[in-house]
Amino acid sequence: MDEPVSQGSGDEMEEPVRGFLEEVNCPEPGIIDRQMIETAYLGEGQKGESGRLHQLEPVVYERIRTMRLEFKNLLRIDHLWMLPNLTKLCLNCNKIEVIEHIGMLTALKELNLSFNYITKIENLETLVNLETLSLFSNRIRRIENLSLKKLVILSLGNNLIDTVDGIERLRFLNSLKVLNLEGNPIAQKPDFPLSLYVTAILPKLNYYEYVFIKADTREAAQKRFYRELREIEDKQEREIQALETDAREAAEAERLASSFVEHLDGQQLYDSLWRDDENGRILMMVGAPAHELSEEYAKDVHHLTQSIYKLGLKRFGERDEEIRDFNANLQEGQQELQSLGQSQIEEFLQYKERTFEVLRSKLSELEESEDGSEEYSQMDTLNGQFDDALNEMWQSLMSQELHLHEAVEESTLNFQRKISQLMASFVEQAQVFFLQLRDVCGHFADNMTDIVTQFLSDKLSRQELGSVPKELTMCVDDREEVLKLVEGMRTAHTYRVDEREDRMAKRSKEFIDKMIQQLNNKEVDRHRAKILEINSFMEMMTEALGNLPQELNQE
Repeated sequence: MDEPVSQGSGDEMEEPVRGFLEEVNCPEPGIIDRQMIETAYLGEGQKGESGRLHQLEPVVYERIRTMRLEFKNLLRIDHLWMLPNLTKLCLNCNKIEVIEHIGMLTALKELNLSFNYITKIENLETLVNLETLSLFSNRIRRIENLSLKKLVILSLGNNLIDTVDGIERLRFLNSLKVLNLEGNPIAQKPDFPLSLYVTAILPKLNYYEYVFIKADTREAAQKRFYRELREIEDKQEREIQALETDAREAAEAERLASSFVEHLDGQQLYDSLWRDDENGRILMMVGAPAHELSEEYAKDVHHLTQSIYKLGLKRFGERDEEIRDFNANLQEGQQELQSLGQSQIEEFLQYKERTFEVLRSKLSELEESEDGSEEYSQMDTLNGQFDDALNEMWQSLMSQELHLHEAVEESTLNFQRKISQLMASFVEQAQVFFLQLRDVCGHFADNMTDIVTQFLSDKLSRQELGSVPKELTMCVDDREEVLKLVEGMRTAHTYRVDEREDRMAKRSKEFIDKMIQQLNNKEVDRHRAKILEINSFMEMMTEALGNLPQELNQE
C-alpha cells in the first residue's frame, strides 16, 4: 500500500514529504470543489467505447463509490458532502495540512492521505466503517484520536512520531491486524526495539511493517516488555470498568428519561422547591420547630415522588412491550410480502428465460428464412405474451405494495391510538400524585404560618424581640407580613410542582408525536423505494427484450 522511504538524517525527517511532492509537476494549489469532483469521476480509468459512454452519462453524486484526487496540489478538503455513499477516497500526494470536512462520509471503507503535510490525526471518529487508513509520509507527531472499531490496516510510517504514547490505545481497536510505523524517529532508537514493543502491546496484531508476526517473536516480545504490558493491561482493565459503569449510568438515564420520571428517584424535586425561595429561607430562621416540620415535609414529598417514579417505570415497561410488538409485527408483514414478491419475480425470470430462448431460436430461423412471415407472426405473439405477463406481474407487485402501504398506515394509526391511551393513562395517574404534592405544599405552608406566628408571639410576650432575626422584625406587629412570606413560599413551591408536572405531560406528548412521525417517514421512504424498485425491474425486462436482436447479432 505504501512505498518504503529510506531513512536519512534528522533534518530530512523534519520534512518527510516536501522533496517528494516538489519534484512532481503539480497544478496550482487549490481546494476540492464540484468541478474537480466531476472531472475526476468522468476521467476515471474507462477506455474505448465504454469510456466515451461514461463521459456522456450525467454525474449522479449518490452513485459515486470511489474518488481519486491524487497529485492535484490540494491544500484543503471540501465539498465531499456531495458524495454520501463514497467507500474509497484517495487524497494522497497533495499538500493537505488538516484532516477536515470528511465526517459525513460514514460509508467510507478506505482512506488514503499519504504524502501530505498533515500534522495531527483528527476528525475521523464518525467514519465508523473505515477499514484501511493510510497516513504514510506526513508530519504527524503523536498517535491519537483513533477509535475506529472496524479499522484493519493502519499506516503511519515516515512521520515524526517520537513517542510510544498512544500505541497502547490501539488495543481498543479489536479489528486492527496490520500496523506500520517504519521511518519514524521512535523506530530508529538503537536501544529501543519498537517492533518488539508493538508486538507485545498489541496482541491481536498479525502484521507489523507488513511482515507476519510469528508466535516465537510474540512470546519474546512479551517477555522483553513484561512490566510495561502488565501496567497497560491493568490501566486498560480499569478504563473498561469505568466505561462499562458510564454506559450503565447512561442507559439508566435514558430509561428514566423515556419513562419521564428522571430526577424523581431521590430528593431532587424537594431540593428544587427551595431553590431561589427567599421567602422560605426567611421563614426557616425561626429555628428547630421549622426544621422539624421541613423534615416531615421532605419525607412526604419524597414518598409521593417515589410513587410517581415507580409508576413511570411500570408504564414504561408496558409501552416498551407494546412498541416492540408493533415493530415485530410490522417487520414480519413486510418480510412476508417481500418473500411473496421475490417468489413471483423468480418465477417470472424463469418464464423470461424460456421465452427468450424461443425468441432467439425464431430470430435464428428468421435469418435463414426467405419469407419470414411465419417467424415474424410467432415472434409478435411471443412479444405480446411477454408484455402481458410483465404487465400482469407489475400489477400484482404494485397491488401488493399498495396493500402493504395502506396496512402499515392503518396499523400505525391504531398503534398511535393505543400508545396515546397508555400515555394518557400514565399522565392521569401521575397527576393524582402531583395533586397530592400540591396539597402537601399547602399543608406545610399552613403549619409554617402557625409556627412562625407562635414564634413571634412567644418572643413578644417574653420581650425578647432582640433575638428575632432582623428579616422577621417587620412581622412582629403585622400578621399580614407573615402571611405574605408564607404565601410567597407556597407559590414558589407549587410552581415547581406544576412545572415538573407540565414538563412530564409535554414530553409524553412530544414522545408520541416524534415516534409516529419517524414511523411515517420511514414507511414513506420504504414505499417510495419499493415503487422505484418495481418500476426499475420492469424497465430492465423491457430493455432486455428490446436488446435481444442486438445480442444475437453480437454472438
